[in-house]
Amino acid sequence: MDEIEIPSLDATRFDSILETDQAEEFATRLRAASSQLDGHTYWHINSTAAGGGVAEMLQSVLSYLRGGGINARWAVIEGDEEFFVVTKRIHNFLHGSKGDGGSLGEAERAAYELALGHQFKDLEALVQPGDVVVLHDPQTLGMAPHLRELGASVIWSCHVGTDEPNEFAHSAWEFLAPYARLAQRVVFSRRSYAWDLLDPTLVEVIAPCIDAFSPKNQRLTADVVAAVLDQSGVVPSGSSGPASFHRQNGDEAVVKARAVMLEEEPVPAGAKLVTQISRWDPLKDHLGVMVGFCEYVPESIDAHVVLVGPSPESVTDDPEGGDTLDELRKAWSQLPDASRERVHIACLPMDDLAENAAIVNALQRRSDVIIQKSLAEGFGLTVAEAMWKETPTVASAVGGIQEQIEDGVNGLLVDPHDLEQFGRAVSGLLEDPDRARELGRRAHISVRDHYLAPHYLARFLELAMSVS
Repeated sequence: MDEIEIPSLDATRFDSILETDQAEEFATRLRAASSQLDGHTYWHINSTAAGGGVAEMLQSVLSYLRGGGINARWAVIEGDEEFFVVTKRIHNFLHGSKGDGGSLGEAERAAYELALGHQFKDLEALVQPGDVVVLHDPQTLGMAPHLRELGASVIWSCHVGTDEPNEFAHSAWEFLAPYARLAQRVVFSRRSYAWDLLDPTLVEVIAPCIDAFSPKNQRLTADVVAAVLDQSGVVPSGSSGPASFHRQNGDEAVVKARAVMLEEEPVPAGAKLVTQISRWDPLKDHLGVMVGFCEYVPESIDAHVVLVGPSPESVTDDPEGGDTLDELRKAWSQLPDASRERVHIACLPMDDLAENAAIVNALQRRSDVIIQKSLAEGFGLTVAEAMWKETPTVASAVGGIQEQIEDGVNGLLVDPHDLEQFGRAVSGLLEDPDRARELGRRAHISVRDHYLAPHYLARFLELAMSVS
C-alpha cells in the first residue's frame, strides 16, 4: 500500500467563482468538521493514484481539506493480477455488463479477501480508533470489516452502477453486500444506483466533482492552448508561445511530454475538432465514436476526431486497457483511406500527471465538440470538465451523464447505440456555432452550481461528522 502526498491548498480560492451563499456554506462546514475531527485522521482509500476519475478527484479535493485544518490522508492499495481481474469483473457487472463472462464465486471471494488482507496489514499500523475512512469503489470495500474492528468509522463510496440492474448487477451486489453492510454509510453518485439489498437508512447520494483550479480545469489563453497542443504533438501548429500551466500548488510549469499518436497525417491546424477523452475501456466505446463519426459526420464539414486515452500500461487497476486499445488500432487500420485521415488516436503520457492534465485541458478547450459516447457510465466527470470550459458536449443518455446534461439546454444527449443520431448531433453543432456557444455557456453555469469541489466536500464532511 502506498500513501500519496497531499499538499495544502487554500479553500477560499473558490470564493471568486462561487455564489456568495455557496462559498459561505462551504466555509461553515469546513470549520465545523475541522473542530469535530480534531485529533483524528480523515482517510480516503482507492486502488490507483492515476488514470481514473476517482484518482483525479482525490488528487485535488483532499488538498482543500488539509488547507482547512483537517488531517486528510490518501492511501492507494496494491494487488496482483488475479485481484484486479476479479475487481474489473465486479466493475463491469455493476454496470450491467458481462465483461469477461467470468463468475463471482468462492474462488473469486478468496482471491479478493486474500489480496485485501495483505493490504490491511499496512493500514493497521496507521488507522486509529475514531478515524474516519472513506473506501472508494469495489476494490477497497473488503477492508470494511477490519477497519470497523480497529474502531474506525467507515464510509463506502460506490462510483459505478446501472439504472436497469440485471443478473450481472445483482451478482455483484450479492458478492459485495456482506462488506457494504458493515459500512456506516454507503454513498452512490445517483439515487437509481442504490441497491435494494441495503438498508435505505445507510444510503446517501453525493455527486462527484471537479476542481476548477486544477491543471485540468484552470483557465488557459488561446496562445497557451495552441502551444501545449503543439508541444505534445496532438495538434501541431508551429506555435512559438510557452506551453505553460500552473501545478496544483501554484508553481508554473511547462509541458514537455509528447503523446504517442496513431494517424496518417497530423490534425490540420485550422480543422474543426471533435474529441473523446477517457480510459481505454470497452464501455467508453471509442470504436463506436470512430465508426459513427466516419459514417455520419460528412467530410464536407472539414472536421477531425481525436480519440484520447492514457498510456495503457500506466493504469494498473484495468487489465482490459491494452486489449481495448489494440482492437481500436486494428479497426482504424482497416478504415477507408479518406476516413482514416480524419481519425487520430492519442495516448497521453502519465509520467507527470499535471502535464497530462494540462494537455487534456488544452485539448478540451481547443475542441469544437466534446464527445462522451459511453455505453454505460458511473457519473462521467469528463462531461463536467468539458461543460466547465463551455465546450458544447454530445454524450450518451446513460448513467450520471443524465444528471449533468439537460438535452437541448446545456448539451445534447443521444442513444449510445444509434450511430446516425450521434453523427447528426455532432454535425449539427459543428454547423451551428451560435447554438453551440449557447449550450456551452449554460453548461458552465450548471457545473458552477452543482459540480465543483466545495459542493462535494461539504456533503462528505457532513457525512463524516455524522458517523464520527
